[in-house]
Amino acid sequence: MILIDLNQVMISNLMMQINSNALNTIDENMVRHMVLNSIRMYNMKFKDEYGDIIICCDDKKYWRRDYFPYYKAGRKKDREASPLDWNLIFETLNKVRDEIKEYFPYKVIQVDKTEADDVIATLTHKFGVPLKNSSTEKILILSSDKDFMQLQKFANVEQYSPMGKKFLRTNTPEAFLKEHIIRGDRSDGIPNFMSSDDTFVTEARQKPVTEKKLNKWLEEEPESFCDEVMLRNYKRNELLIDLSKIPTEYQEKILDAYDNAPKRGREKLLNYFIQNRMKQLMEHIQEF
Repeated sequence: MILIDLNQVMISNLMMQINSNALNTIDENMVRHMVLNSIRMYNMKFKDEYGDIIICCDDKKYWRRDYFPYYKAGRKKDREASPLDWNLIFETLNKVRDEIKEYFPYKVIQVDKTEADDVIATLTHKFGVPLKNSSTEKILILSSDKDFMQLQKFANVEQYSPMGKKFLRTNTPEAFLKEHIIRGDRSDGIPNFMSSDDTFVTEARQKPVTEKKLNKWLEEEPESFCDEVMLRNYKRNELLIDLSKIPTEYQEKILDAYDNAPKRGREKLLNYFIQNRMKQLMEHIQEF
C-alpha cells in the first residue's frame, strides 16, 4: 500500500512550475502533466515492493480547527501577503484532483473535515502491524512531512520524502511523538505546551523548552511535570499532533470511504490523455 499525500505532491509541482517562468504564472496544463508524471514515477519506483497507490486528499475544512481555531492560521496570513493568485491555484489543484478521481486506476480518499494526514494515519492504524512478518503487506507513506514518523511504531511502515528523495526513519517513534507534543508545531500554528493558544497569532514569544528540561520530560509522564495550565496545553497539542487521537467519527468515515471507493482500471485513460493533449504520458499509459 502506497499512501500518497496528494496536496503535498501537487503544491511542490505547482511551485516548481511557477518558479520556472519569469512571470510566476500558473500553467494548468504543465501542472497537470507534472503532478501525473510524479504519480507515474512513484508507481514505477515502489509498486513492486509496496503494492497499490492510495491517493490521500485534504478537504476544505479541518476538524482540528473546530477544536483549535488558530490551527494553520499563519498559512492564510501568508497567502494573503503573497503575490500569487491562491484562488486560481486551489481551483487548478482541485480540478486535477477531481480528474484523478474520475479517470485514474487509484482509490482517491477525501472525507469532509479531514486532511490527508487523517486518511494516511487511519489507514496505517488499520493495516499496520507491531511485529515484522514476511506475509504482511508493507505500507509506504509518500510525504516529506516528518509528522508521519510517529507511525513507524508499526513494523511494516516506512516513509519516503519526495522533496528529499530519501527515506525518513526513526528508531524511537514514541519519543519523537512526545517531543513533538512538547515543542508544538510552528508550521501548523501549534505553540509548545508552555505557551498560550494565540502565541503565534499575537506574535508573542514562546516560553523556551531547553534541552535539559526536554530530556527529563521525555522520561516522565506529563502529569508529573505539568501544572494545570501546562497539562491542558499538553492535551491540546496531543489531540492536534498525535495521529492516534483522530476522533472516532472521522476514522469511521475514512474507513467507509476506503471500503467503498470505486477501483477503476485504465479504460478511461487513453481518451483523457487525448483530450488533454498529453502525448508523452499516453506513451507510458501502462505505468499508471
